[in-house]
Amino acid sequence: MDNDGRILALRDHFIHDAGAYTPYGIVVPIITAAQLPGPYRLPNYDVEFEVAYTNKVAVSPYRGAGRPHGVFVMERVIGRIARELGLEPAEARRRNFIQPDEFPWDVGLTFQDGGPTKYDSGDYPAGLEMALERAGFADFRAGQAAARSEGRYLGFGIGCYVEGTGIGPYEGAHVRVEPSGKVWVATGLTTQGQGHYTTFAQIAAEALGCDPRDVTVVTGDTRKFNWGAGTYASRGLVTSGNAIHTAATKVRDKALRIAAELLEASPHDLELADGHVRVRGVPGKGLGLGALATVANPIRYAYAKEASEAALRLVKPRVGAVLGLGEEPGLEAFGYYAPSQATFASGCHVAIVEVDPVTGDVRILRYVVQHDCGTMVNPMVIEGQIHGGVAQGIGGALYERIVHDETGQPLSTTYMDFLMPTAMEIPEIEIVHKETPSPLNPLGIKGVGEAGAIPGPAVLAEAIEDALRPFGIRIREMPLNPNRIRELIDELPHTNTSGGR
Repeated sequence: MDNDGRILALRDHFIHDAGAYTPYGIVVPIITAAQLPGPYRLPNYDVEFEVAYTNKVAVSPYRGAGRPHGVFVMERVIGRIARELGLEPAEARRRNFIQPDEFPWDVGLTFQDGGPTKYDSGDYPAGLEMALERAGFADFRAGQAAARSEGRYLGFGIGCYVEGTGIGPYEGAHVRVEPSGKVWVATGLTTQGQGHYTTFAQIAAEALGCDPRDVTVVTGDTRKFNWGAGTYASRGLVTSGNAIHTAATKVRDKALRIAAELLEASPHDLELADGHVRVRGVPGKGLGLGALATVANPIRYAYAKEASEAALRLVKPRVGAVLGLGEEPGLEAFGYYAPSQATFASGCHVAIVEVDPVTGDVRILRYVVQHDCGTMVNPMVIEGQIHGGVAQGIGGALYERIVHDETGQPLSTTYMDFLMPTAMEIPEIEIVHKETPSPLNPLGIKGVGEAGAIPGPAVLAEAIEDALRPFGIRIREMPLNPNRIRELIDELPHTNTSGGR
């Protein structure tokens, strides 16, 4: 680094313990190497890793999949720069951030999908300031000093990160409007509770001008849709979401074409709203999506059921009830989306902790998340994903640990030995959003599935180190249980739990 704390070069070398075999190849250390630079400008970056086979259980991707490791190292480097130069950790980050006008930013590495690690959009300085303001950092140092005078040790931690999301190869979708006016959406991507049914329905409904409650979504059913890659790498909404948008837009365009013919109006004079195609400025002149779906199929139109006749009486019959040149029957379409490269979400987590140097106990007093996943489809679903991720990040930082004996046998095999945080340990999570739409896809969205877990160990390491600064300890490892915190204090010469030297 230079005298102002700007990084000039970074060399990193790490060993990845793959266990007995590699069911996922070496994707985890590749992600670590590619994502370690984070939101920072690194003019020179040299990274090398080795993958070792051992007699332990095979490693498979866990939420974050190698990113928490890279973020931990990079944020510890930023923390050390701040300590060496006597800067606030926030200032050390400001001096190294990639700036908003520098996007797209090419890191110069190959990402896990074989494409470039090229950041598409972001505003990292603004994200940091949003998190600091929400956490009340302006008043923290005075409160920290007052607490220390009372024998209480408070610490402030920051963790910034960039997350590659939305990788290929592709996803597809089928969107169909029924004569009832209901919409059916099918995609090959599987779902495990991420809110896909809600967000996919919203995307289709937005394109078709109907109520999301009128949209039924089916995922992962090869009877409904054959083609798909799967749910992993925070890719679901980016890939399937854009495929659904593409298919729904095709359906929308066809509905407008048919309605323009029947209503004797220009497609440019029509609008889709409340499940109907209407002529702008002419109240009552329009057609429901269900009627248009019936008209779109000559067989169905010729034998329209009574339920559709009321709507069909409003339209001019199509001569001969045959398909037009180049048309396909039905009001339906297929759509596919294949990303050219990953999108890159980002965020900044801030934690305020209190550490008891006698017991090593850590209490999280506040936890603030600033997150940028591009255009938000459903903020409630996004926050649910972040909440779950933060809980996992806290677990990985303070509680969860797999212990082996010298022969490689796992010792932490029950929940009496392997700790996980409960509702008692997870604080209220405060979230602020920053939207920088991705230019890489029509919806401008980025993934969010792993975001909450990624910076957890890094932000808590900095907060604990800041709290125990009077003891001079440095945090270089996670997970960090109370016993280990006590050991770190005791390893330093002439320390005591009152903070004296």
